[in-house]
Amino acid sequence: MSQELDRLALAVLQPGFAGLTAPDWLRRHVADGLGSVGLFGRNVQSPEQLAALTATLRKERDDILVAIDEEGGDVTRLEVRQGSSWPGNLALGAVDDTDLTRAVATGLGRDLARCGVNFDWAPDADVNANPDNPVIGVRSFGADPELVARHTVAYVEGLQATGVAACVKHFPGHGDTAVDSHLGLPRVDASRELLAARDLVPFRAAVAAGAKAVMSAHIVLPAYDAEYPATLSRPILTGLLREEMGFQGLIVTDGIEMGAIADTYGIADGTVRALAAGVDAVCVGGGLCDEGTVLLLRDAIVTAVREGRLSEERLADAAARVAELAAWTREHANRGGEPGDHAVGLAAARRAVRVEGPLTPVTAPAHVLELTSQTNIAVGDETPWGVGAYLAQAVPGTTVARPGMTTFGLVDTQLAAADGRQLVVVVRDLHRNVAAADMLAGIVAVRPDTVVVEMGLPYGDAQGLTRIATHGAARVCGIAAAETLTGRVLDGLIPVGTE
Repeated sequence: MSQELDRLALAVLQPGFAGLTAPDWLRRHVADGLGSVGLFGRNVQSPEQLAALTATLRKERDDILVAIDEEGGDVTRLEVRQGSSWPGNLALGAVDDTDLTRAVATGLGRDLARCGVNFDWAPDADVNANPDNPVIGVRSFGADPELVARHTVAYVEGLQATGVAACVKHFPGHGDTAVDSHLGLPRVDASRELLAARDLVPFRAAVAAGAKAVMSAHIVLPAYDAEYPATLSRPILTGLLREEMGFQGLIVTDGIEMGAIADTYGIADGTVRALAAGVDAVCVGGGLCDEGTVLLLRDAIVTAVREGRLSEERLADAAARVAELAAWTREHANRGGEPGDHAVGLAAARRAVRVEGPLTPVTAPAHVLELTSQTNIAVGDETPWGVGAYLAQAVPGTTVARPGMTTFGLVDTQLAAADGRQLVVVVRDLHRNVAAADMLAGIVAVRPDTVVVEMGLPYGDAQGLTRIATHGAARVCGIAAAETLTGRVLDGLIPVGTE
């Protein structure tokens, strides 16, 4: 009995790990029944390396679910060191061509499948209802529920056509939050009527379209459960998602080690409560990636079953859903196939660009000032972004400056560097970055001909400036912006972050 409980407990865990190869402890637990593993940027160096890593895991068991947090756009793990070949959701929503969204998702899915990844924690189906949302933003297709719904469906269809299971997130909707659940516990005080008309619309559409998995959000919604966040809420996961919406696929948690759960319940108790509420797989590993964490959670699940806090029937049901999804991915596997057509990604990024105001093509060396901003943990700080490197390749002699946030006030220095040159200022979510907004105001007061490139949410009025909105900071968005600035197609640009 103990061995069987251990195996069931391992089956419902999705742990991460450190390194570019599978450690011995991970391979051992995969052989013993671990149902899934989660990959992050720290595990990826190249497609060849990643394919070798997943092949090693499948030598232990061929039906292992290999998951990754690959949204394309700003949240990329496959191309963490150079930026994504695929624009993110906001760019696709700005174009509003579901065939294009489906093609992008298919291309990304092919990239994943050929590396042996068969489960993607994407797409983000959140309706970005709060412009100041610190964790969703450009990860959302937009603020219109119907637009988000149709593109979520297209993305699910495109991804799953490659044999990669889609996981729509973050149920029942993270778009109206003002707190990053990596750091705290958000609360959304919306009525059931508002949630039904706004946040739930994309999830209902995704369920109807056959999405294989749904990821829960670590947010409290008093309209359904005033006590527990959605990840731990039986009324939300079992009552709303399973019974009312009819979802029969896999329910997986957002990272159980995130502050919203870990700092409130602890990861062990949070794991047990999540499973009891209706979760089938527990994601852990964004920050915790060792054997001790896996053993802690395994033993917590086993103890909860023995003490009657979690029924063995519920645990067995969860493990069965993991196995069912694994069987689907094995049946539809497309490993070793052709990579995605990255020309589609660049074409999509080009179509997402919007220009306000007059724009004179940059033909002589310019000065590019990139005002950095703090990214959320999902995006990470390691992925390069910007326009300057591409413009400098296209127009030799162009200079690029990226001052730290503590040196934003050096307006005179940047004005001097731009003397006699076109000045381009690149920002990211300017509406939420007071320091960058203040520096830009100081620059514009002297140089009203400044061109602003917004690579985040293009909120607010351009105030008479020429503004280029890319709707995301993926590598292809940076290239598309440089093309817009120069007025010509730029071929053969070297990705930022590569040598």
